[in-house]
Amino acid sequence: MSDDDVRPAQPAPAAGEEVVRLVDLKRRFGETPALEGVSLTVRKGEILGIIGRSGAGKSTLIRCLNGLERPDSGEVHVEGREISRLSEGELQPLRRRIGMIFQHFNLLSAKTVEDNVALPLKIEGRPKAERRARAAELLELVGLSAKAKAYPSSLSGGQKQRVGIARALAAGPALLLSDEATSALDPETTRSILALLKDINQRFGLTILLITHEMEVIRSIADRVAVIDAGRIVEEGPVWSVFSDPQSEITQSLLGGIRPQLPAAIAERLSPVPGREAILRVDVAGDAARRPLLAELGAAVPGRFRLIHGGIDHVQGEPIGSLFLGIAAKDGQVAKSLDFLTARGARAKVLGYV
Repeated sequence: MSDDDVRPAQPAPAAGEEVVRLVDLKRRFGETPALEGVSLTVRKGEILGIIGRSGAGKSTLIRCLNGLERPDSGEVHVEGREISRLSEGELQPLRRRIGMIFQHFNLLSAKTVEDNVALPLKIEGRPKAERRARAAELLELVGLSAKAKAYPSSLSGGQKQRVGIARALAAGPALLLSDEATSALDPETTRSILALLKDINQRFGLTILLITHEMEVIRSIADRVAVIDAGRIVEEGPVWSVFSDPQSEITQSLLGGIRPQLPAAIAERLSPVPGREAILRVDVAGDAARRPLLAELGAAVPGRFRLIHGGIDHVQGEPIGSLFLGIAAKDGQVAKSLDFLTARGARAKVLGYV
């Protein structure tokens, strides 16, 4: 099967064109605010990850995007059309441009894999032969051709989600919404599903919006990330930039599990009172992460220092890292080290003393 076999059913927007634009979106449930003025843009071919804790507003946001929830105010534009005030009948053709994959798969147990994939086309009234041909193409794409006649009960979780992805692609959508699609899967299966989504994005230029509470999902495949908290977007930017220098407390907390942290045995001993040794956190990205920073520091600032913990990672091809250094707190060495590191593009601060 060639890449052309799985193509959008309608002309897609030009490269770089907006597929989604949200403008000051607000939604309350009684006295409880769910969205408090969310504005976002998603462009063609982009993978945008929206991350936040439970109750942050992620589910309400995605329901406003597919027309299942009406915002109290604000605008929802999909492929240039404002949809938030459309009637149910007017929404139906637009929903075909939006594919949806779910956390718990939402497959029909009484239908075969093939019939599950073809269901959106059956609802549209497409001929049976066309439905079967399309289902065969998509099952080949997701690696499940041999399971066409099987029923969902015989499939593993990862296979069920592949069926869900194939079904979401059936009508040739311009936008794929993923609502916690990997949170019910084990780590190995999660990696395979994310790799499939990335492949689909790259081969067909399909725009994907991921809703998740897992930073590892964002790091694996997203181009850009938006952090939502209490119904507001509190931080947004390229994934490597946000990961290397998180600004909000919620982002720092969500990143806590995948960014290097000071070992607990040292963190418990930290004191704000100057002592023998200052403990520094040094965050680097881009050019600052490419240079031999520690060797340069040792040559430029006389005195003793030690590397306690940390390392360099790569996100979207950009090196980012966090290092924890112990610096002898005498002869101005700490201040000189901070000045040196800052001058070379690193972000350095004293965490305390031991």
